[in-house]
Amino acid sequence: MSSFLALNHVSFSYHSPQGELPAMTDVCLSIEKGEFISVVGPSGCGKSTLLSLICGLLPPEEGEILIEGLPPGASDVRIGYMLQRDHLFEWRNIFSNVCLGLEIQKTKDEESTAYTEQLLKTYGLEDFRQVRPSELSGGMRQRAALIRTMTLHPDLLLLDEPFSALDYQTRLEVCDDIATIIREAEKTAVLVTHDLSEAISFGDRVIVLSSRPARVKADIPISFDGMLSPLERRNSNAFYQYFNMIWEELKKDA
Repeated sequence: MSSFLALNHVSFSYHSPQGELPAMTDVCLSIEKGEFISVVGPSGCGKSTLLSLICGLLPPEEGEILIEGLPPGASDVRIGYMLQRDHLFEWRNIFSNVCLGLEIQKTKDEESTAYTEQLLKTYGLEDFRQVRPSELSGGMRQRAALIRTMTLHPDLLLLDEPFSALDYQTRLEVCDDIATIIREAEKTAVLVTHDLSEAISFGDRVIVLSSRPARVKADIPISFDGMLSPLERRNSNAFYQYFNMIWEELKKDA
């Protein structure tokens, strides 16, 4: 049986008048449906490029990317992409912000509006539906950004350091919120992060990339006793063992 998402010997380079800049080489990766994968690696190694390749924004120069056996452009799998910043529009209230994707895709109707209302209620933003983004905390804005993504019923979520702009305390709280939302919805997710603690507290597996051009150095399964939240994972003994294991892999590139 084929994987939900497969990268088979993928290589990619950026080209400019100054020459060629290899971003990744011979990357092989397999992700099953419902898995939450964290990707870490040195700064500038190509983690964000990996997400752009998966969603079809960039075509691989070598190898292939398959989602349910088909290239990204040919697959019916819906992909949601959550960026580092929330990109909420100040001239729109929260409700109209989270409906933006529905409007762009011309799928805003009674059913999708009711689903959006339910998401706002479930994740604590129902009372803020008419306010402007500047009136919300950073964590609430990120929840609104995720709801905007979830309204489109994505099957695969790509998360490009979505918590990096938050202060540490808010980041911990929002990590718990976002992880709960994604896991309850049984979504497949790929998280790119510089934060090893975040990678471990979220992931079912942590993929360690080498320095540029990126290749997969390690694929580390993450397992904790019981269904622990990200914050609970950080307080377990196993957490520190995983942290040291991943840190040792990263140090080999230093």
